[in-house]
Amino acid sequence: MVDTIRIPATTRSDFGKGYARRIRANNQIPAVVYGHGAEPQHVVIPGHETMLAVRHSNAVLELDVEGSTQLVMVKDVQRHATRPEILHIDLLAVRRGEKVEVEIPVHVIGEVDPTAVHNVEENTLTVEADALNVPEAITINLDGHGAGDHVYAADVRLPEGVTMVSDPELLVVNVSEPTVQDLGEETAVEGGATGGVVPENEA
Repeated sequence: MVDTIRIPATTRSDFGKGYARRIRANNQIPAVVYGHGAEPQHVVIPGHETMLAVRHSNAVLELDVEGSTQLVMVKDVQRHATRPEILHIDLLAVRRGEKVEVEIPVHVIGEVDPTAVHNVEENTLTVEADALNVPEAITINLDGHGAGDHVYAADVRLPEGVTMVSDPELLVVNVSEPTVQDLGEETAVEGGATGGVVPENEA
């Protein structure tokens, strides 16, 4: 069971880009809570505390809206293109013991056979898990895999209580023989490490 993070919030009734800019200028973030068939609830949450809380995907927050608490999961974070600033957050209302569908990042460990290379075809997979026990990542161990091997969604081992929602036939990792481009990149790296060949007009 994950620890929830308590975040204070206030309701808001004003909208528009100008109002949102004033909120952000005050180190706050506009957000909306939706789910369970209720009308969307527009709130304002503190900037610094929220930025720390949303460093992990699918983070669960205990939102304190003017004395009334509710559990919410971070579903979408809109960030500024060039500045370390959060523009808006979508929050999904959840309940303890409730199952939710979430996208989980794929984390590859281990080494394939020296004669092969691997390519991650899917960076995330959709699973169903307890809202308060969502894994941070799905780990795939490639030790012992050689050229021609494939890892499909159906092959991925999931933690207890987590089920796969993505298509079982979805190709997640492809292990193949190195291409000419792969070999060229490897040679370039090795050449750079040893200084490479100096062109005649620079010798």
